[in-house]
Amino acid sequence: MSDAWQDNIAYAERLRKHLHAHPELSWQERNTASLVRAQLDELNIPWRACAATGTLAWLNGEAKGAAIALRGDMDALPIDEKTGKEWASLNTGCMHACGHDGHTATLLATARWLKRFEHELPQPVVLIFQPAEEGFHGAREMIKEGALDNVGAIYGWHNWPALPYGTLACPDNIVMCGNGTFSMSFNGHGGHASQPELCADPLLAASAVNLALQQIVSRRLAPQATAVISVTQMNAGTAPTVIPETATLSGSIRVPDEATRQLITDHITQVATQTAAAYGVECVVQHETRYQATINHKEQATQARHVWQSLYGEQALNHGQSLPIMASEDFSYYLQAVPGAFALIGSDDGEGHNVSCHSPHYDFNDRLIADVCRWFCQLAGLADQSPPKR
Repeated sequence: MSDAWQDNIAYAERLRKHLHAHPELSWQERNTASLVRAQLDELNIPWRACAATGTLAWLNGEAKGAAIALRGDMDALPIDEKTGKEWASLNTGCMHACGHDGHTATLLATARWLKRFEHELPQPVVLIFQPAEEGFHGAREMIKEGALDNVGAIYGWHNWPALPYGTLACPDNIVMCGNGTFSMSFNGHGGHASQPELCADPLLAASAVNLALQQIVSRRLAPQATAVISVTQMNAGTAPTVIPETATLSGSIRVPDEATRQLITDHITQVATQTAAAYGVECVVQHETRYQATINHKEQATQARHVWQSLYGEQALNHGQSLPIMASEDFSYYLQAVPGAFALIGSDDGEGHNVSCHSPHYDFNDRLIADVCRWFCQLAGLADQSPPKR
C-alpha cells in the first residue's frame, strides 16, 4: 500500500511541474484539458467536456444518492515568471502564479487513489476540473453546463502562503470576500503646461480623487466593517509640457456582502464625481461586479475541519489567520448553489513557500499534494484507506 501511495504522489508531483512549465490563461486551457482527459482515460474514469476547457469526471457513478464533488482549478495568470526553477514557465507572459497547477495535480492524484478503491465509495464522486477561475467566472459557466447535477455537497481548497504549512482555515461562514472593479474617466480641458490657469486639469482631479477614495473605508464605514478599496491604475498625458484633456483611474474593491458592495460603490461614485467637479472636471464612473463572497456551509465546514484534524492533529487548525481574507474566489458560485466548504491550507514551511500568490517569484509547495489528496479521499468516504499520516 505504501509503495502504491508514494508512486501516486510522485506521479502527481511530476505532473505538477509539467503543468507549471506549460501554463495557459483563462479559457485557453486547451492543452491542460487534453492532459487531464488523457489521464482520466488511462484510469478508465468516465468524463465529459464542460464549459469548453473544463472537464467533469465521475467515480462510482452507478451508486445511489447525491454525489460529493471535489474541485480543482486549472488556469494561469498573465505574469512573467522569475522563480528560476527548472520547471519554470516556457510560455512568455504566462505563469502558474497562484498554484492552480498544484490544485489540478492534486485532484488527479485523488482521482487515481479513489479509482483504486472505487468499489468502497459510499456515494458517487464528481471531479470538477475547472477553467477560468482568475476573474473569468469559470465556475458559473461550469454550473450552467451541469457541473452540479446530482451533487449534494462540494469541497474545494486553495494553497495559502501566508499560513503555516499544513494548517487549515475553514470557518463555518465567510472565508473569502467578494470583489469588484471600478474605472473612472476624467474629462477636462488641456493646454500648455505654462498656462494651467487656462486649463481644467484632469490629472490633478484624478489625483485628488485617488486620495479621497482612501477615506471611504476609514470615514464612511463602521470600524467593524470588512472592506478594501485599492486604486491600482492611473493613466494620463502624452508629453511633459502638455496638460492632458483626459485621465483615467481604476481599482478594486473587496467586500463581505452585497449590502456593503452597494454602499461602497455608491460612495465611490459620489466622492469621484463631486471631487472632480470641484476641479472643474467631469468624471464618469463605471463599476463591474466580479465575485461574491465565498461563504461556507456549517455542516460541510465542520466535516472538513474534522477530517483534517483527524489526519494531522488538533494543532493543524491553529492557523492564526484573521478571517475572512480579502482575496476572492469563484468557488462562491458553487456554494451559492449547493452546500459545501472551501478551505485555505498553509504552504509556508520555512523553505521559500511564503511568497504570495500572484507574485512572479511564487511556486507551489508540492508537499501539499499528499496532504490534500488524503483529505479529499476521506471527504469522499474513503476513511479506512488513507495511507500513513505525515
